[in-house]
Amino acid sequence: MAVFEYRALNDSGSKRKGILEADNERHARQMLRERGLVLLELRRTKSGSKHFFQIRVSVRLRAVLIRQLATLIDAGVPVEEALSGVASQSSKGRVRSMLLAIRARVLEGYSFAQALGAYPKAFPMLFQASVQAGEESGKLATVLLELAEHSEQEQTTQQKLQSALLYPTLLTIVAIGIVSFLLGSVMPDIVSVFERQQAQLPSLTEVLIAISLGLSNWGIWFLLAIGVVVMLLRLSRRSKTMCLRQDQMVLSMPVLGRWLGTLATTRYIATLAMLTKSGVPLVLAMDISSKVINNLALKQRFLMAQKQVREGASLSKSLADIRYVPPMMLQLISGGERIGELDKMLDKAARQQMEYSQHRMANFLTLFEPLMLLVMGGVVMMIVMAILLPIMNMNQLLR
Repeated sequence: MAVFEYRALNDSGSKRKGILEADNERHARQMLRERGLVLLELRRTKSGSKHFFQIRVSVRLRAVLIRQLATLIDAGVPVEEALSGVASQSSKGRVRSMLLAIRARVLEGYSFAQALGAYPKAFPMLFQASVQAGEESGKLATVLLELAEHSEQEQTTQQKLQSALLYPTLLTIVAIGIVSFLLGSVMPDIVSVFERQQAQLPSLTEVLIAISLGLSNWGIWFLLAIGVVVMLLRLSRRSKTMCLRQDQMVLSMPVLGRWLGTLATTRYIATLAMLTKSGVPLVLAMDISSKVINNLALKQRFLMAQKQVREGASLSKSLADIRYVPPMMLQLISGGERIGELDKMLDKAARQQMEYSQHRMANFLTLFEPLMLLVMGGVVMMIVMAILLPIMNMNQLLR
């Protein structure tokens, strides 16, 4: 069956739009007439069209969709009926249309993984490979549940970072607003009094005024310069050489580089564990897992490890040269290879390292928020003092 988008008028003359499934366009028109709708526009949705090829799904929404599908499939509902049921519950038209288009491809004879492949922005390669392995092994519901947990963990990490940055960001915005008001309304009167008395302003106040004048005169150019630099950095990342140099510089940073490298490695091992557990061959799983790493320098090291595994080396030995792989993780992987339970040991190593990384991140966020408050409080105090000092000295000047 095909999926159609329509716009029509109901009995009261108000416009309605929606999505429906029909065998062909004639069948769709007939269904709308039976509903008492006057058709205005009818368009067939094609899975390869640009409109839907570019659709993106947030991590949170993807986790919800995958978990709903896993629940229905685990209950024995066929894939096409599960897709129809989840689509009927979706409140977003584009998402509902995407799910119905995936269902239409499944009914046409495509596998579920192939149908998901038409929407790579919504369901990345990780999901497609896992679903394919789940279909081949007969454990599709289990694989979907693991994918849902993977997405939920990623969403939890994002929420922790956002919540940690929320209060300092609000404090910064409020401080900028108050200072802008004081500089625009209070400071000109104070400066005029000091100029009439031919007195010198406090040094801190002069610095604040100089910064204010600099921002008012050159602020637009400063923002334009920042925009140009950001654009040039983005354009430079299209060059593989420049992108590699930038990522190497990030990894070489004293504390941040090590931390980011360890986080990327943990994500790689977690993805590798999920794929091997789902039945994906190790070499293919390593290739897919490397795509979740954004740092090109680190990605090349894991691709080199994949090449060594393809040539016959063990996974533990191929990862031993990567300094961001913890020794405990290597020991667990090596033990799993010896006893023939690599997938279980990879999962154990990933969970252990993820718990350790989350613990370190929690400690970092716990310290980061009060540290940001102290820094912003110090900045606000300096600005307030720069404004209050001339006010306190004004009484002496007037005498």
